[in-house]
Amino acid sequence: MAARTRGSGFPQADTSGAAAEPPGWWLGSGSSEVFLPEETRAAAPVDFLQELPSYQSALRRRAAAGGTQERRTAPQGSAGLRAAEARGPEQEGGELGVRPAREYPLSIAEKRRLRDCQQADIKYLSGWKQWKRTSSKSLKKVLNEAKELSSYLELWRHDIRSIEGKFGTGIQSYFSFLRFLVLLNFIIFILMFSFVTLPTIISEYGIFNSSFAKIPPKNIEPHCTVYKPSGNKGLVYFYTYLKDLLSGTGFLEVTSLFYGYYTIDAAWLSILRYNLPLAYLLATFAYLALSLLWIIKRSGEGFKQNLVHDEDQFQSYCNKVFAGWDFCITDPNAAQLKHRSLQYELQTDLEEERLKRKIADRTMKEKLRIYSLRIFINIIVIAVLSGCFYSIYRATVFSQENSNDVSNTNFQANLLVQYLPSMVITLANFIAPQIFSFLIRFEDYSPAFEIRLTLMRCIFVRLANIGVLLFSLWSQISYCATDKCKACGYNYELYPCWESEVGQEMYKLMIFDFIIILAVTLFIDFPRKLLVTHCSCKPVQWCGLQEFGISDNVLEIIYGQTICWIGTFFSPLLPAIATIKYFIIFYVKKISLMHTRKPAARPVRASSSNFFFLVVLLIGLVLAFIPLGISIAHIPSSKACGPFRSFNTSWAVVPDTILGFPTGLQQVLHSIASEAFAVPFFMVICLVMFYFIALAGAHKRVVEQLREQLVMVRFDPVFCTPKVFFVLSVIRHAEEQQFS
Repeated sequence: MAARTRGSGFPQADTSGAAAEPPGWWLGSGSSEVFLPEETRAAAPVDFLQELPSYQSALRRRAAAGGTQERRTAPQGSAGLRAAEARGPEQEGGELGVRPAREYPLSIAEKRRLRDCQQADIKYLSGWKQWKRTSSKSLKKVLNEAKELSSYLELWRHDIRSIEGKFGTGIQSYFSFLRFLVLLNFIIFILMFSFVTLPTIISEYGIFNSSFAKIPPKNIEPHCTVYKPSGNKGLVYFYTYLKDLLSGTGFLEVTSLFYGYYTIDAAWLSILRYNLPLAYLLATFAYLALSLLWIIKRSGEGFKQNLVHDEDQFQSYCNKVFAGWDFCITDPNAAQLKHRSLQYELQTDLEEERLKRKIADRTMKEKLRIYSLRIFINIIVIAVLSGCFYSIYRATVFSQENSNDVSNTNFQANLLVQYLPSMVITLANFIAPQIFSFLIRFEDYSPAFEIRLTLMRCIFVRLANIGVLLFSLWSQISYCATDKCKACGYNYELYPCWESEVGQEMYKLMIFDFIIILAVTLFIDFPRKLLVTHCSCKPVQWCGLQEFGISDNVLEIIYGQTICWIGTFFSPLLPAIATIKYFIIFYVKKISLMHTRKPAARPVRASSSNFFFLVVLLIGLVLAFIPLGISIAHIPSSKACGPFRSFNTSWAVVPDTILGFPTGLQQVLHSIASEAFAVPFFMVICLVMFYFIALAGAHKRVVEQLREQLVMVRFDPVFCTPKVFFVLSVIRHAEEQQFS
């Protein structure tokens, strides 16, 4: 082994062969012990890492898997390794560890000697243990090969790696996020198709000796059950099919794409009864829960990385100077861009320091002036938002009142009226961010906070516009001026199947958003590229190529994904359209990035951008819960179409199903839903939450103490305590893994 010098904690070259080493002690377990000098032993407390619950859990898992038992002492030097080999496994606490030598924080020479020792100790094992170890190694090898093989089946693996090599990890994170949405929408489509669409199709066409049942609604006025879809009859012009394809009306309205198609109460497959209304509602809850859990799982990894990057200013400078380079970059232009990016980040840090000093030196008069200006600017922002919301409301009301006007036979005018809300929303999504970017310059914020505040305002505009559209539709759906209308609970004359109408609006929003993305690429980016390439005029060269803004592109696809989440309840096959849409957008954005646009001059870090993307996506999902909850639990369901036509609301199918359960199970469910269970359960959840908050605070304090001790080590090796030495050994092991 290598000899250690006083207080340094780092191994030095071994020039004495098997000579005895100075007395000391070892920190670690198994063959991963780290030698500590005798001087630090007296002041060495119990290793705090071994007291953490995560460490104890790892010990239990390792013991259950047949791993090695933890050892507190071990022989030193080459002679020590030979002694361990001679003693055999019985004196080492049982079976030797199955961890490979490369996983230990040791030098290369030590790892080689450890590997030889492990291979020599196999002869001391019994036949059963030798077979067990060989089988474990073979299984691990097979699993690694299977994992490596499955990586080749990963969607867009080569394309994303190529983008990462040319433009860095920041832009690569956007395309990886786009791939995640493609997979998410595909799984949602499989879920809805398997549990809603497929049983309906099988029962209606009598496949597998199946049938269906339609139960007429009870205690409902006859005029509420009248629904005549505006399907095309007789000779139809081609442009009518085109209009129906773009607006979701006509022949598409009576297909399985929309809610009104699923007007059956139960499907029978031989003697099995399939409750379609309950399956429809549970499938909706399932895709929302799946999306929530998947996003939380992925964002948890980014949150850990964000905690690691939560550093002081000195560490920020050091990380940018010594560890800021992206080694995935192979393209010279991307490398030059990365140089400018690092320069910009350093300038931004210096600018933030200057602003901090400026803020600290402000007088009371200057503070009053800047706060008054910010209040005035926020009033302007609220006015812009109010104008956008009112425009969307008026456009929606006008479109709903005039889109069903049969006297309007003009194809272009009718299509324009139907797409009027989508066009107003798109226009608001384009104009409002430009106004916000202009106003933020006068608010005197730091550059980093300017970007975050502008993005949050843009996010609010995009997602709130969808909410305003739905509110406008609900105001029209719930408006009743006659007794006949009040008997139905909704405006049955204008919306006999209002769920399909809402589904058509979500469908049009998604189609129009896709058309806009394609039109911008084809009719703006490509002509601009040609002008910049072939025209040497100074104004054209000054404008240059359009930047590939990661944040703007992410907001586009999150806006579309929020539409998909809301619209899937009203249009079960909408996730299939979203999957195809994002699949095409991937190649459109890739071609645009490669040929018509340039990377942004201020790129974002990949780790922080991944976390930001998922947080914004989570906000969109949470906002999607609100309109879906109102539609399911508050607004009366249509009595002329859909699986819930026999119920007052969509949620009413749940208590109706519970009534069919045995009496004992009903009592259990009612007890769970009562206050007597909810209050204690809430208190227990609060106690568990407080425990984890306290545990996280304790871990944070330990990390802060370790950072302080690591800072002291740079100035005085005497402060190299066993805890700090353990951290340094782990860091050294990570560096060996990175550069090996």
